[in-house]
Amino acid sequence: MEFKIFDSYEEASKYSADLVANVLKDKKDAVLGLATGSSPEGMYKELIALYNKGEIDFSEVKSVNLDEYVGLDGSHHQSYRYFMDVNLFNHVNIDKKNTHVPNGIAADLQEGAKAYDALIESMGSVDVQVLGIGPNGHIGFNEPGEELLVHTHVADLKEETIEANARFFESKEEVPTKAVTMGVGAIMKSKKIVLIASGKNKAWAVQQMASDVITTKIPATLLKLHPNVTVVLDQEAASLL
Repeated sequence: MEFKIFDSYEEASKYSADLVANVLKDKKDAVLGLATGSSPEGMYKELIALYNKGEIDFSEVKSVNLDEYVGLDGSHHQSYRYFMDVNLFNHVNIDKKNTHVPNGIAADLQEGAKAYDALIESMGSVDVQVLGIGPNGHIGFNEPGEELLVHTHVADLKEETIEANARFFESKEEVPTKAVTMGVGAIMKSKKIVLIASGKNKAWAVQQMASDVITTKIPATLLKLHPNVTVVLDQEAASLL
């Protein structure tokens, strides 16, 4: 696990984008594992800028997203499909048919989760998985607990996660309490992981990743077992290191 610390979120975003861009330059039909939220937003802006300069091409790229809220369809402005369209897909030459987000409105969520795992398996290895991290150390929506699940599943969101995401909704009551999320198995199978964290509210979780502890109660600590992880931080997120 390699830690890269930058003076600003903007610099961290540019570095993260370069890591992903290098994968695309090496492999035109790369499979990208993508994340939503405020942490990777700046990276997506930088990737769009690189695309506009003609430095990267998304025409053969496939993508799989980590998670989606249960109960929100892709047209909802807080759905993760909508986020990806607005923040990346609408601005580059990726084929939307090759972009995949878990189905949060499937008639059978469990069957939908199984189908998502099968889809990921059919693509082979994810070449680079982008992650954020929750203040409680969650990755995707794999929340702290006595055990973690390997496969894609329906997760109950912790109270602190709901509170952290409430800023994106008009009220806390509107925040979904469940999500469909990739399990830790798919994340750990990816060839490379780029985890982005910014802000003081992520400093504790980052500190735990840098410690010698691995525990399901801080899911991000499992990333220590992965052979190729780059943790990209701004000064605030790195303040406890």
